[in-house]
Amino acid sequence: MQICQNPNCSNPFNADGNRFCISCGHSSFGKLLRNRYRVLKLLGEGGFSKTYAAEDADRLDAPCVIKQFFPQIQGTGQRTKAAEFFKEEAFRLYELGENHSQIPRLLAYFAQGSSLYLVQEFIQGRTLLEEVKEQSFNEEKIRKILTDLLPVLEFIHTCNFVHRDIKPENIIRRDSDGKLVLIDFGGAKQVTQTSIARQATVIYTMGYAPSEQMAGFACPASDLYALGVTCVRLLTQCLPIQDAYGQIKDPIYDAMNGQWLWQEYLDAQGIYISEDLRKILDKLLEHLASDRYQSATEVLNDLKSAKTVIIEPQITQPTLLKLPTEPKIIKPLPPLETCEFAVVTVDTGGREVSRDRTTAEFFVEELSKGVTLEMVAIPGGTYLMGSPTFEGDADERPQHRVAIAPFFMGKYPITQAQWRAVTALPKVKQTLNPYPSKFKGLNRPVENVSWHEAVEFCIRLSQQTGREYRLPSEAEWEYACRAGTTTSFHFGEKITTELVNYSDSDTYLMEGKTRYRKETTDVGNFQVANAFGLYDMHGLVWEWCADPWHNNYQGAPSDGRVWEDGGDSNRRVLRGGSWNFGAELCRSASRSWNESDGGLRICGFRVVFSVG
Repeated sequence: MQICQNPNCSNPFNADGNRFCISCGHSSFGKLLRNRYRVLKLLGEGGFSKTYAAEDADRLDAPCVIKQFFPQIQGTGQRTKAAEFFKEEAFRLYELGENHSQIPRLLAYFAQGSSLYLVQEFIQGRTLLEEVKEQSFNEEKIRKILTDLLPVLEFIHTCNFVHRDIKPENIIRRDSDGKLVLIDFGGAKQVTQTSIARQATVIYTMGYAPSEQMAGFACPASDLYALGVTCVRLLTQCLPIQDAYGQIKDPIYDAMNGQWLWQEYLDAQGIYISEDLRKILDKLLEHLASDRYQSATEVLNDLKSAKTVIIEPQITQPTLLKLPTEPKIIKPLPPLETCEFAVVTVDTGGREVSRDRTTAEFFVEELSKGVTLEMVAIPGGTYLMGSPTFEGDADERPQHRVAIAPFFMGKYPITQAQWRAVTALPKVKQTLNPYPSKFKGLNRPVENVSWHEAVEFCIRLSQQTGREYRLPSEAEWEYACRAGTTTSFHFGEKITTELVNYSDSDTYLMEGKTRYRKETTDVGNFQVANAFGLYDMHGLVWEWCADPWHNNYQGAPSDGRVWEDGGDSNRRVLRGGSWNFGAELCRSASRSWNESDGGLRICGFRVVFSVG
């Protein structure tokens, strides 16, 4: 595919080999932009630019996004000013994207023919606009959006920029890790204490921008306002609509009185939102910038201090202007914290090709003095469970799509110190040996525990904490292990003994660097996690799941629950492989079983719990 560089061309796409554009006859175009980028399709266009999906031929046809700038006003100051804005966008993208994983990176900036080009990182995923057209957003999802995006805004504002165009279509949920990525920095503006007071070029989207931005005086509080508008529009599923006469119709905003009506709308639909979140959103939406939050950190602090977790009431039929029933309150979570970790990707030969730093949210559960349990927030999503026909065994098929609700999962397998702390709690159904493990070490995973003993551990932990801890379903375990990947391992198609504790040489191993440890090691020993922030999902120790064993996935549920029907309750599912098993059994989709009352006593586990 070739792209015509005539800015006035109505159809710029041409077949490879054409010397002249079939639409306009223009001759200045080539097969690859800059002898490197292959244009695939038009994504969007504005007054001075077009955006294309493309491939980078120098990076094995890796996807990217190309923005083409073609000023239509030749030889004027307006053209020069527009070109300067475009170049400033390149500098903004470079400065911001290189330093934050939730902002697309600038890959290239160049001139060719009569046009300027930006090449940006392609973010695989769906926008929040696409999501809201297909699903509803409850309080839990809105809180997750705020906690995910507010640190991004804090970073942008600390760098003295305001985005000026925050809205659902400029927020993409990245497929690989579920993180929200903020895109389209074309309207971003650098601000300082002095420049805030100077009127700037007016850039905004109707229905999302506050009054000061529409007057040309954008500030960090303007972005926070737009984020608040985004949240209430997702909650209500009410987007501003332009009619045939160009007038904006908005069912949740009274423009004549400058009043938001989102709370009345939710109440009329019988949708419950906690008082904490109402206050936060109201403050984000204050008319005067001085009355709003002044920083993203202030909003995050209020979110964290609102510790009550709400389970929304189930309402079968919305009743007009009727308040919902009182929600059920469960024990508040400890404050959520953010952890940073390394995520490694290897190539088909097992060689490390990237090592990125990313973050996840977690909370700390205190089990006893000096002994804690870290629980990582796993975002909800859908994935393809099981193996294709060319991989694995028949028990890993048929592949099927599963939807997983958000949950929390232990960052590591349960350690011997954690096991010992919980075994000291009062017995519920059976006694527990505080020292079952063959390989001793407080920070090593507990092993030699039966499925029933692992369940007893969960029951005792639940009684101690007031939260319903349990073993993960098999579907939850694989989803958490993959963390958005589709390869054999979350590292890629191979693993090495530098990344995983396992045994034996086979086709999933990079030969030549083998160091079999022949015993368990401390959890987190390799200091690398998957994209969700979970460690040791491959190898180290087999992990119990809640499900009884089924010989294949025929009839498996699609909602991630424990599959009880028709299974062998005397045998329970194991996942993850172990220090004394080969790489083949450490794959994300690999599954095995053990007798629930013990059998081969080689197993450990990690715990999960669901909110809601």
